[in-house]
Amino acid sequence: MTEAVEWYTNANAALLHHLTKEIKDTDSSTLWRYLVGFKNLLRSIECKGIASVLGINYFARGYLQAKAYERYVAHMTLGRDLLDNTLNLVPSLIPLHKDIKEDSPEYQDLEKKNQQIVDNKHQEGSVAEAIEYFDQTATFLDKLRAVQKQLREYIREGATESLKDARQSEAICAGILVLVCVVSPIIIALVRNAVNTIQVYARNLSEKARELEHEKELSDSLLYQMLPPSVAKQLKQTQQVPAEFFASVTVYFSDIVGFTAIAAVSTPYQVISFLNSVYKLFDERIECYDVYKIETIGDSYMVASGIPVRNGNKHASEIASMALELLEATSMCRLPHRPDQTLCMRSGIHTGPCVAGIVGSKMPRYCLFGDTINTASRMESTGEPMKIQISEDVKREIDKTGLFITTPRGVVDVKGKGEMTTHWLEGRRPGSRTPLSLAPTHPQTRSSPRYKHDKIFHY
Repeated sequence: MTEAVEWYTNANAALLHHLTKEIKDTDSSTLWRYLVGFKNLLRSIECKGIASVLGINYFARGYLQAKAYERYVAHMTLGRDLLDNTLNLVPSLIPLHKDIKEDSPEYQDLEKKNQQIVDNKHQEGSVAEAIEYFDQTATFLDKLRAVQKQLREYIREGATESLKDARQSEAICAGILVLVCVVSPIIIALVRNAVNTIQVYARNLSEKARELEHEKELSDSLLYQMLPPSVAKQLKQTQQVPAEFFASVTVYFSDIVGFTAIAAVSTPYQVISFLNSVYKLFDERIECYDVYKIETIGDSYMVASGIPVRNGNKHASEIASMALELLEATSMCRLPHRPDQTLCMRSGIHTGPCVAGIVGSKMPRYCLFGDTINTASRMESTGEPMKIQISEDVKREIDKTGLFITTPRGVVDVKGKGEMTTHWLEGRRPGSRTPLSLAPTHPQTRSSPRYKHDKIFHY
């Protein structure tokens, strides 16, 4: 069936290409709009016919494969655009097209079926639905062909009128004929100039379309850096993303020890440059792990694993490996304006449930809520320089893997939580880690480069 449709499509494409060439070569400016409209209407019916074949496949099989789905959306979109272009070129056809929508009780049902195909949700295949969709589409296309027939009459009338005018011109006296012969080169030059202007406009329009597509890709890339890709796509499609509960995630906090003192002896530009260099280093390192960077608040760095894409029971070990990596990277950092001073970092990790969702509409942010975030922050604030403090919950999770070395710290008085037993994460056991140069980059990992001196909402 696919080969048959391809042969039919190629044959029609050749005919449409020939028609386009003939329209470009014509020197009759009075019929140009009708001819272009007629060609666009032909192409619209052709695109809708191809899309209907793919739609029949959807209802018969219950789904469309990715390539077939892309072809369906492309041909339906192109068909609508070409039909709208025809109506713009020939406004007298608008009442006929409006009558098709109003007089056809099946038109709305057909539009719903087309939207159902665009959604491409899997369902049980039904030959009956496929036949019904075919009948409705065929009826709609027949009505479009009736509009095409009316446009053909407009062209015939225009051509007849042009021929009549041509015959009357033959009777003009020799003097006027000489005058026309003198003026005709100018007219031809003007017509050619108009055609050239249209072609230049078309090329410029095509270039603008490519630039627009490029800018769209840049904006999407920026959006995917600001928000998780899965959340960003859902936000673009529905404009709303409901909050989601995660039964178990691991949250990491770190801050720079003595940052206030460093900021006090540094200029604002030096502080920004220093933070930017540190965060760039951290962002590069976390790309090797299945984690998502949530926020940077001043000198505080917040990362989580297990959100927005759940990864089973791997989140604790991923965060632990990342924390050790960042601690090692910190020991190599130097302040650009104070190269003799090394960077000292304090880290904390906690595992537990949380709720994640989009907050705000003007500048939406992906935020985490729950006691887990507060506890992770306390693990960091009650820790010690160049050490990673972990809660009992984190130790329980990473002990299941047998890959990490921990030492007990003892009981710590945590604000808002009371006394908690915590541990130090010392490192990984020998031979338990794939070299970073060979470690794959997880698709979930995204950095959110937002340097703000505000506070994230934690409850």
